Amino acid sequence: MTRSELIERIVARAPHVPRREVEAIVHAVFDCMCQALVAGKRIELRGFGVFSIRTRRARTGRNPKTGQSVSVPERRTLSFAAGKELRERLNAPAVAAAPVPLTPTAEPSAPLASPPPAPPAFATG
Repeated sequence: MTRSELIERIVARAPHVPRREVEAIVHAVFDCMCQALVAGKRIELRGFGVFSIRTRRARTGRNPKTGQSVSVPERRTLSFAAGKELRERLNAPAVAAAPVPLTPTAEPSAPLASPPPAPPAFATG
């Protein structure tokens, strides 16, 4: 899901909130999250998961093209650990994992079109 798709879904669920305000809120949330992570803080969203920063130590690597030793500096990387509720929803049986409609009054979507016909079989001879 992209940021714009997230905005579209929120607008569909909250039609009383203007689209520009939804965009501003989503951008503000992500900006705050980025600022916290850059500052080295941990972000915990109960039921969803935890974002944290891990530091990879400096090491000596190899250039795969030349085989020459290369110094790789220390780096910070993002780590995400899914929360209990998210893990349970991901691992739920297929019957319980049916898509949830965007709004309570949403009508069922049109039935899926039948698959395209199979290509003709070629005779070998």
